[in-house]
Amino acid sequence: MNKRKLPVSSVCAGEQIECDRAFKKQRLAIADDKQTDCTSANANIKTIGTHSGTFHCDEVLACYMLSQHTKDYRNAKIVRSRDSDVLSTADIVVDVGSEFDLKGNKFDHHQREFNQQFSEEYATKLSSAGLIYKYFGKEIVRDIIENRCDDVHTNNDEEMKNAPLTEDMLEVVYNKVYASLIESVDAIDNGIKQYDTETQARYLQRTDLGSRVSGLNAWWNQASDDDIQMRQFGKAMRVTGEALVDCVLWIYKSWLPARNIVDAALRQRHEVHSSGQILRLSTYCPWVEHFYQMHEANALEPMPVYVLFADTSGQWRIRAVPDGVASFGLIKALPNPWRGKRDTELSELCGVDGCVFVHSSGFIGGNKTYDGALKMAELALQYQNDGNTADKTK
Repeated sequence: MNKRKLPVSSVCAGEQIECDRAFKKQRLAIADDKQTDCTSANANIKTIGTHSGTFHCDEVLACYMLSQHTKDYRNAKIVRSRDSDVLSTADIVVDVGSEFDLKGNKFDHHQREFNQQFSEEYATKLSSAGLIYKYFGKEIVRDIIENRCDDVHTNNDEEMKNAPLTEDMLEVVYNKVYASLIESVDAIDNGIKQYDTETQARYLQRTDLGSRVSGLNAWWNQASDDDIQMRQFGKAMRVTGEALVDCVLWIYKSWLPARNIVDAALRQRHEVHSSGQILRLSTYCPWVEHFYQMHEANALEPMPVYVLFADTSGQWRIRAVPDGVASFGLIKALPNPWRGKRDTELSELCGVDGCVFVHSSGFIGGNKTYDGALKMAELALQYQNDGNTADKTK
């Protein structure tokens, strides 16, 4: 009895998504109207197999990562099918086949017994995107950093050029990319809710990466065949690829340098004030997440309660440390009598020249000079707020 052949579509990833490495920007270009038999150009080209039909964010991202940022599968031909005979000819198979076999290059997650996570720190079951990222992610991240860094410019580019990517840095970026992007793809594909609640959402959210990819499938009332679906799959690869590259570059060129600034501030805190409870940032940066990650890794004793940094005008700010990453609560707010006061009135009240303001909630204040801001922080550290205000240092 003849076996019915299922639909098969394929295209070379090098044709579908072209990275023009002659230009520093290396923007992705998606082929618009034609499919190409890449085997004629390279008889040894490898193939990535995945399922046909409706595509999802996880296998699209998995195919992008493999075909654009790994040595073994760069520019591989992508074959979309559910025919096991067809898939058996692929060099690597993702999101289809009901088998996870690392040595056999089979990366499906749909089998009932599958229960892999990214690491012991995570409970989220991996999708095909997470599987590929777990085992190829460091190579992928390194490739993006080495070849796409010039896509984005920052004020500390020269400094970063003199600090080559180390294995420790790679490990940090690799883990942060999973937490920032890949885990959500895994969770959505596996039907894992973000919150433990049955409360109905107040509004519809359809701008996430998975929704954008889903919207690239042919609509119910549009013509659709294998070629059209393959072309749309290529567009989806571009969307997921841009999201991944942007995420890696943000983490490497913005998030990681901020982490280094906070780390230096913590190490030098006793030089700022003998108590160790006042930090000085050499440059303002997002600091709260890094602060609490470092505190969790190595408990800070005594707990810092104020952070000093220069603002864009050259004046100095004193920021009360929140009592959690996403919290509006404060470990120790600025003194209650200072709140809502400004300029001369504030300077006379606290006895420090150059005062600019203290916010009515006591979470932040300002002074014209560093010495003035430090003096305000010292006085605030000694002040005992009343029972109706934030002071969790007792």
